Order: sequence, then C-alpha cells, then structure tokens
Amino acid sequence: MNNQLNTSITLLAGFQWLFFMFANTVVIPISIGSAFQLEQIEIISALQRSFIFTGIACILQGMIGHRLSLMEGQSGLWWGVILSLAASASALHLDLQTIGGSIAVGAIISGILVVALGLLGIGDLLKKWFTPAVMFVFLLLLANQLIFIFLKGMLGLNSGDYINVKVACFSFVIAAITIILNVKGKGIVSNLSLLIGMIIGWIGAVFLFSNGEEAILIKTLPFLNWFPWGGPTIQWGIVLTVVITGLLNTTNTIATLKGAEDIYEKETKATQYKSSLLLSGMFTSLSGVLGLVPYPPYASSLGFLQSTGIKERAPFFIGSVLFIILGAIPSLSAFFSTIPNSVGNTILFVAYLQLFRSALRNIEKLEFSPKTIYKIALPALLGMTIMNLPSEAFVTVPELVRPLFSNGLLMGIMLALLMEGIYNVSNIGSFKKSVKEAS
Repeated sequence: MNNQLNTSITLLAGFQWLFFMFANTVVIPISIGSAFQLEQIEIISALQRSFIFTGIACILQGMIGHRLSLMEGQSGLWWGVILSLAASASALHLDLQTIGGSIAVGAIISGILVVALGLLGIGDLLKKWFTPAVMFVFLLLLANQLIFIFLKGMLGLNSGDYINVKVACFSFVIAAITIILNVKGKGIVSNLSLLIGMIIGWIGAVFLFSNGEEAILIKTLPFLNWFPWGGPTIQWGIVLTVVITGLLNTTNTIATLKGAEDIYEKETKATQYKSSLLLSGMFTSLSGVLGLVPYPPYASSLGFLQSTGIKERAPFFIGSVLFIILGAIPSLSAFFSTIPNSVGNTILFVAYLQLFRSALRNIEKLEFSPKTIYKIALPALLGMTIMNLPSEAFVTVPELVRPLFSNGLLMGIMLALLMEGIYNVSNIGSFKKSVKEAS
C-alpha cells in the first residue's frame, strides 16, 4: 500500500477503526453495570462515557503520547479483577457500593503511582525486562484469553448454556469470508477485510435472526456521573488488590509498545514510554472517579494492524473522532448497539488470530535447550491451565490475593518475568565463573 492513503480509503479505514473500537468496548460497561446492579439508565450513560473517553484517550495517545496507531482502551486485566471483586461481595460480607467505592479509591491511587513511575522513566527500565521470551508468553496468553471470549460469543454461549448451532454456523461462515478477503483479496479489499466482513455479517444477521422488534431508545443521565459504583470508601484489602492491578497493568503498555516495533520497523523511544504511561495513569485516576474500567494501550491493536496493513494515524484519528460522536449522540449509540453480538465477536476473533503471529515472531531467533525451554514453557502452560480452571477452585485462596492467583494472564506474565530474572542471574554466575577460571 502507498505511504499516503487517498481520501476515500482513509475514510473507510477510519470506519474500520470505529467498528474495532466499538466491538472492543461495548460489552465492558454493560457487564460492569450488571455486576454492580446498576439501573439500565445508568448503564447506557456508562456506555456513552466509555465511547467518549476512549475516543479522547486514543487521540491524545496518538498526538502527544506514544504517537502510534494503537487503541487506548479499557483494560481486560482491570475488567476481570473488577468483576471478580464485585462477585465476591457476599464472601467479603460487603455491599456492592462499598466495594465499588474502594475500587474507585484504588484506581485513583494506582493512576497517581503510574504517572509518578512514568515521570521516573520506569518504562525504559521495564522494557529491558520484556525479552522475546516474556513477550511470547504475554502475547500467547493474551491471544488465548481473548480468543476464548470471542469464540463463546460466536457459538451463542453468551446468551445460553448450550451451543446455538445456527449462530455458530453463521459465525464461522462470516469468519471464513473475512479471512478469505484478507488472504486472497487485493489492495483495498484485503486492507478493509474486517470492515467488509462486519457489514456482511450485520446485514446477514438482520435477515437470519431479526425478530422484528423495534429498537427502544432509552433516555440517559448526563454522561458525566461521579462515582456511579459507590462513594469513595476505603477497604484496605480491596484498595491494595486494585493498586497492585494498576501497577501490573503497566505491562500492557510496555508489551504493546515493544510489540509495535516489529510492525513499524523502528525502536520505541524512552520518551514514548514515558508519555504513554503519563496519559494512561491520568485516565486511570479519572476512570476511578467516573466509574470506568481503566485504560492501557491495547496489545490486540497489533493483530488489527497486521490484519489491515494500514498503519497511518489519519484513519486512527478519524475512527477516534467518530467514536466520540457515537457516544455524544444517544440515538447513534442506540443504533450501533444493535450490532449482533456474534458478528462483533467473529470479526474480533479473526483480527486477534494475528496475535499468534506476533507471539511467534518473538521466538524465531531464540535457541532452545533443555534448560532454556523452562522459561517459556512453564509460564505459558501454567497461565493457560489457570485460565481453564473453574472460578470455584480458588475459593480456598485468601480473598486478598484471590483475584491475582485466579488470573492466568497475570500469573503467566509474573512467572515469565521471574524465570527471566532467574535465568539472567544464572548466566551472570556462569560468566563470573568462566572469567575466574580463565584468569
């Protein structure tokens, strides 16, 4: 593709970014609102806030943050921890408002800490820890976690306990069409395959699954609503868990920016890490106040960029502006919220398959031996195993650390970093021994 996109392709690519942002965002405020038993009117307002602030965060990151076409979205790590804490209300003998208020306080504190770490240049230090082996584990586990979520939507399991054969067949047909367009299509057809697949799927779903009901527009609250999950409260166990989550969430920034080096074919600078962490930290604190899931750069953007081949920032900015408009106009939000769940999950399923390619690229040049294989196999396989364990298996784990130990992605990353540290220390010891013997 030419370095400069023409106007029509830029606009279409902007709409493709809009659908990508929408599909990644829409389910999060709905699930969080249900977890905290919020009224429907508040959930719709949270949806608007999510659209508007995600668009703003993307524009700021693209202009003054890392300055790359990488979506700044609501963190899957944060999302999982918040849902886990809300679900543990009865076990903790706390009401949902107390838990929500403590989460908000923890998010504000963790945001401030991330800003401070960004100013101290922690990003450049963390970058050194994210070796190819650690990056492989991170991207593999992230792909595994996301593909599992999207496959459930494709099979109709989000709305029932059994596979919906009709929905599943339709989803896989749309996935096949999208993949064929991407692999066999030429030029613009290949670059816009995700958008084309989304449109075909949406139209097809209307004819196959529409029940003839008209959409009902719901009046919303003002989109700015302070502490909707509960007023500021301090339950130290919850606050501590949330702060740890915020600090570990910085791994998303480091891994995503480092992973982008392969796509943009240039090294990410220390200033880009610093600027990105500063913005993510500020939006994390703001998220605590507004009842939003905090933000990092989306590692899944890497798969999207590889699928489309469009790396320019102009379409990214267009998609971000359109996303803000989508959130600012309730009637537009209502219209786009009618996109079938199976279609959105199918398109994201196809886009995120490229994360596996990103993972493999990190270990292409690694030399494997019976000793070095441990630093990849142990964290990767343990992380995937934890992901497949039922949540009930962790009820005997202390409540303070239960969200941490039950998260396969988190545990895999932490173990990969630990194994890398052990391996490096071992290498240093072997090096000193050889120098001593030589002298």
